[in-house]
Amino acid sequence: MELEFDRETMICYETAAEVTLCQEETLESIVPDACPDILRIVDVCGQAVLTGKQAKDGTALVSGIVKAAILYQPEEGAGLRRMEVGLPFTCQAEAPGFAAEGTVFASPRLRSAEARALNPRKVLLRVDLAVDITAYQPTRHALCRGVLECEGAGVCQRQFRGETYQIATVQEKPFTFQEQVRLPSGPGDTPRVMALWAQPMCTESKLIGSKMIFKGAVELHMLLQEVDGTLTSGHESLTFSQVMEVSGVGEDGDCQVGVELTDLTWEADLADGGSLNVELDLLAQAGIRCRRPVTLLQDLYSTVYEMKTDSEVQPLWKLGEQSVRPQAVRELLETGELVRGVIDSRLTLGQVTQSREGERLVLTAEAWVTVLYLDENSQVRCARRTISVSRPLDSPEGYRCSCACRCPGEVFAAPAAGGVEVRFTLEFHCLTVCRTQAASVREARLGGPRSKGAGPSPSVVLRLAAPGEGIWELAKAYGTTTQQILQANELEEETIPEGKMLLIPSTR
Repeated sequence: MELEFDRETMICYETAAEVTLCQEETLESIVPDACPDILRIVDVCGQAVLTGKQAKDGTALVSGIVKAAILYQPEEGAGLRRMEVGLPFTCQAEAPGFAAEGTVFASPRLRSAEARALNPRKVLLRVDLAVDITAYQPTRHALCRGVLECEGAGVCQRQFRGETYQIATVQEKPFTFQEQVRLPSGPGDTPRVMALWAQPMCTESKLIGSKMIFKGAVELHMLLQEVDGTLTSGHESLTFSQVMEVSGVGEDGDCQVGVELTDLTWEADLADGGSLNVELDLLAQAGIRCRRPVTLLQDLYSTVYEMKTDSEVQPLWKLGEQSVRPQAVRELLETGELVRGVIDSRLTLGQVTQSREGERLVLTAEAWVTVLYLDENSQVRCARRTISVSRPLDSPEGYRCSCACRCPGEVFAAPAAGGVEVRFTLEFHCLTVCRTQAASVREARLGGPRSKGAGPSPSVVLRLAAPGEGIWELAKAYGTTTQQILQANELEEETIPEGKMLLIPSTR
């Protein structure tokens, strides 16, 4: 007799790789003819831009470009000069099981950038990059939920009813917006933009029907040179709001949205010399997780026929914690000289590492801090330092943590004894999940009539349950039902009292 099964296919995404790649790139570049000779390089301001991603069998590829502005003091003349350099980069992450239909999310960051003058007309640019890469592979799980009606077969089945917390969908949306930014200056004193870089960030997301609404801001940082050669800094916050089509999720899903810069251009407004026209190309990368109910057929047997079953293990995921952990930082950047004033301060983030201390994870982020300041001779100098910032997180063994780090506010810097004191706050965005598993029947076939053995069989058996043996195991072994055993022993639930002898009736 054939059995009919209630089957379901669950479509989700699994993480084939989640890594941060750190690499160094260098490039020699000639000073353009329109620029004067170099006397001393002061600073390098840069922006890592994502230009491409590709999914290949077993590999996730990412490409981008570092747009750098090299600021230097010329051999002749006052003030600073700027030189633009573009340095392309590529990287790849190994992702076992990853295929071409997968999706790659990437977030490149410029940890630091330095330049050295090889001669007055040639520079060597060195950049240190960190690239977060996550490879998502679409997966189909064939689930057997139970046996459909099968009259006369005496089929008994045991089901698992629970839930799994999984990545229901990953979506992307490129978008562009333009803004006019007013430069911080007085009438007739339009400063020159020496460097401009942007930091996009999603601050809010919400699911409504089949759409996700997400909002955020692009923090625009500017380094300016006034007409008298003085350096100042400026800041603008450019807000955005977008709608992204999503599928296969409900409104109670948890959204994780990252926004990456894919291009940044700017030029002076011809009608208003005190303003900039800024155009930003951005890419939103969204992963949506949700809880899904799961019903699995864990075991079955027949009281009438012999039965052979094939089983498998189904992976399930359990949510541990989803939180934002802020960590305030206050450090001294030693300069070895008197600091008359701070011109600008900026921060970039490197790799986030994890180490375990018993039931806790310690998350450690690299904060790369750069400060431009005036020394005691009023010369522009640059100080850099890498600061390790740690934050503990309660996380039992077996839980895996995905962590993204952000600096949501400004970096405050002020002269102090021995150097420059910097203060900032980092946010650790944490998500912990635990992989569990549940046994599931894949196939089952009915055989011949269940053997009763030689001679008459007893109508009831009296016995003590062995360790690990429950009502279900006893019923299956003796070809009866759990309900008959419960009734015969006047039990209301399947928990066997310790030491109790059980009456096991046979099915006639």
